Amino acid sequence: MNNNDKWKRYCDLLFSDDSLGFWLDISRMDVERKDFELFKDHYSKAFESLASLENGSIANIDEGRQVGHYWLRNPQVAPSQEISDSIAKEIQDISKFGSSILKGDITNSDDKKFTDVFWIGIGGSGLGPLLIKESFKKDSIGLNLHFLDNVDPEGISHKLNTILPTIDTTLFVVVSKSGGTPEPLIGMEQAMKFVNDHNKEWASRAIAITSKGSKLDCLAVNENWLDIFDLPDWVGGRTSITGAVGLLPAVLIGADVNKFLDGASQMDALTRVKDIRNNPAALLSLAWYKSGNGKGTRDMVVLPYRDRLEVFSRYLQQLVMESLGKKFDRNGKQVNQGIAVYGNKGSTDQHAYVQQLRDGVDNFFVSFIEILQDPDEIIEVKNKRPGDYLSGFLQGTRSALTEGGRQNLTITFKSFNESSLGALIALFERTVSLYAELINVNAYNQPGVEAGKKAANNIIKLQQDIEDLLNDGKQRTLSDINNSLSTDSTESIYLILRKLSENSDQYSMNGDQANPDKLIISKLIFK
Repeated sequence: MNNNDKWKRYCDLLFSDDSLGFWLDISRMDVERKDFELFKDHYSKAFESLASLENGSIANIDEGRQVGHYWLRNPQVAPSQEISDSIAKEIQDISKFGSSILKGDITNSDDKKFTDVFWIGIGGSGLGPLLIKESFKKDSIGLNLHFLDNVDPEGISHKLNTILPTIDTTLFVVVSKSGGTPEPLIGMEQAMKFVNDHNKEWASRAIAITSKGSKLDCLAVNENWLDIFDLPDWVGGRTSITGAVGLLPAVLIGADVNKFLDGASQMDALTRVKDIRNNPAALLSLAWYKSGNGKGTRDMVVLPYRDRLEVFSRYLQQLVMESLGKKFDRNGKQVNQGIAVYGNKGSTDQHAYVQQLRDGVDNFFVSFIEILQDPDEIIEVKNKRPGDYLSGFLQGTRSALTEGGRQNLTITFKSFNESSLGALIALFERTVSLYAELINVNAYNQPGVEAGKKAANNIIKLQQDIEDLLNDGKQRTLSDINNSLSTDSTESIYLILRKLSENSDQYSMNGDQANPDKLIISKLIFK
């Protein structure tokens, strides 16, 4: 294809919107003009399905729940006045709370102004706030955010000790829809003990983000925590960033939540248009579908050319892979669908895996994210402007990949601010929803995640059963324990005991480690 043909194709497939300062270029993907007509009926059904979702249909069939993250940034489209009013009130309450914290009108029990936030949440409840922080936190403005998003004991210890110098002025936020999810529950318990061990009161420093009536909600009410914000049951963790999960950290670092919500709402409006050519999410989902033959045979490589979007690929991993990675379609047919997502940032990747993208296995497409405006404080030095070089690296990589026959697309925003991040998130949320309709999977459940949680709970219960059995101090083999517990989990028993023996002087595993069947296990009983 010569340059004139490339330019014509670029103009033919480019989508842009002046109000958002936004461009989407899919001209280097496997999409043709004729596809708009070929997929017209498919998208007609997809548009109807999303309209039904926004009108309040039960979209998460497994849990019998509505799916309402689109309502969060425009309460007027919610299916009932009650929901609309509750969303509007929540936005107002969070904004007022954040303003009071920053002004010092809300303080802890020692009447000290808060300086830091210790955020406890997993999955979207941790990734969303982290993305907000990385995108908008400015030095000397707002509170400093610290995140606990895992139950790694070394990580917990390190992160708690990090806030020790500011423990007196740290606000603790616990995010859990049910209040029973093990990771945030364990993180909360460790943080509470840490606070109490340093003779500080927990309740006057604690915030809960949870569903009304949950275990966490009841705990926060009974202990009179500083405040409680709602995480409705119709919002999934991976789409919760435009609710309290994203708005609270935004106000605490001084970001403009109204601009953030408005950007998302504007993109929602663009992606409701029932015409593939004039709907950016439809164009993007069609590019995904054609690239991977509707089966996810190509990975999505996300390359944002701004440091503030470094964690965006991690954020998209959960949004895309948890939503689309499904074993069965809605008809119960085994399809093993999904799109793998990975990425880093440009221009770091000029020196990392772009070499393989250009010359290695052709099993991906690249999503470039470009910001046009550079900050005013970075000026030309010795005839060099960093922003020009960054843009040059992006254009060069894009050209090199295209010349090598590698598919890529580019998302461009005029500037990077709260509005553009809201729009970027909304674009991918709607694209995921439309793509799920094309491949006929439920984007709003997570049976694989639930299966993992169930298996983990079974292991925790098995460990307790083993410890109870060994409390008599008798020596046993793995087979003895397996038979006593009437299980068929010898390998799990071995792995549990190996971990216990390395972390407690009370447990011993004697014998041939290379042949676990010969091991003798016992627990020392202290009289």
